[in-house]
Formats: sequence, structure tokens, C-alpha cells
Amino acid sequence: MKAQEIIRSIEQEQLKSDLPVIYVGDTVRVGVKIQEGNKERVQPYEGTVIAMRNGGINETITVRRIFQGVGVERVFLIHSPRIDSIQVIRRGKTRRAKLYYLRNRVGKATRIKQRFDRR
Repeated sequence: MKAQEIIRSIEQEQLKSDLPVIYVGDTVRVGVKIQEGNKERVQPYEGTVIAMRNGGINETITVRRIFQGVGVERVFLIHSPRIDSIQVIRRGKTRRAKLYYLRNRVGKATRIKQRFDRR
């Protein structure tokens, strides 16, 4: 079991500590580092969190947004060095852990009630 302890300690060093508390249904703005030639810039990606997976170093969030009338989903590894920042724009009030049903909805039907009790 010594190897597992070594792996866990290495993973602990890589975890980000400055992340906000994210829930499914929240609208977030994820700053993604983009490499263009020899320059690096931060591109914001704003959308609704429809799923969260795993925990620890492998924790991911799936963010969905509508771009030019087409639904686009991206999965972000939140402890990745490619992620510059995650900012919660508004809290969403949902009754389930995965919001995959939003894929079948269009327009105003995709709205999620706002939650005010969480900071």
C-alpha cells in the first residue's frame, strides 16, 4: 500500500485550492488557456454546469452553452493547469444531479431557477 500513499501525496500537490464551490445548475465562466503560436491567452467559456464527475484530481465538470443556435458541451478537468480560473456567475436551483434533459430542450425551456441561499 506504499505506492498508493506516494500517488496520493503527488496528487495532493497538484490540487488547486482557490476554486469556488460549484454545484450542478450553476452558470460558470471558465477561463481556458489557449496556445496560439508562441503566445498564450485566456479564453472565457461561459455556460451551465450540467454534470459533475469523480473527485480529487480527476474531478470534471461538463459545461453546456448555446453557440449560434447549436448546443455545445465541454468537459473540463478542473484541477488541470489549462484551466486559469473558474467564476460562478449565478447559482442554479435543481432537483437532480445530472441535467442531461436540457439537451432536448430549446429556448426558454432551458432556464433554471436561480438560487439565493448559497454564497
